[in-house]
Amino acid sequence: MKTLAVVVAAGLVFAGTAHATPAPAPVAHTSGKFETYSAAARAVTHDPATVPIGAKITVVGVPTIDGGTTVLLVLNGLLPNRAYGAHVHVKSCGAAPADSGPHFQHVEDPVQPSVDPAYANPRNEIWLDAHTDAKGFAQSSSTVDWQFTERHARSVVLHNEHTHTKPGEAGTAGPRLGCVNVAF
Repeated sequence: MKTLAVVVAAGLVFAGTAHATPAPAPVAHTSGKFETYSAAARAVTHDPATVPIGAKITVVGVPTIDGGTTVLLVLNGLLPNRAYGAHVHVKSCGAAPADSGPHFQHVEDPVQPSVDPAYANPRNEIWLDAHTDAKGFAQSSSTVDWQFTERHARSVVLHNEHTHTKPGEAGTAGPRLGCVNVAF
């Protein structure tokens, strides 16, 4: 007899029938305030003019019962009425914007940097583009049909603009403005 399984995390509820499958990836969660880089910093601003020191970020990654992942991004205290790109990246935040490495891709593009829409797309990567309101608040979410299992991502990076989708520029979103460490 199948039983109903329910997972509740960060206000998100996922329900489905229980199956004898491997355990899903763990829930990932981090919250922090942007600051200048230090080894202990949870969230780093690379450009305080666009990601102010003290602005807040929360990221929650929840594996779904059906084998997918939902990631929620909440931002507060950023510049008002502004577009930001945001993606999950493979490495942790560092002193330099490039230290967080490329976007995490479920199926890795053999050509790097990846700008091929066959790989750089919101089904193969986690894109969390957001637009702040008049008070600098924004939230975004992304759901993909895969989980972080053998390979894991380590951060979410805020970019200067929303993500491009055309061939030759797919997945790009301008300079890296800020980064938060998240253990996906």
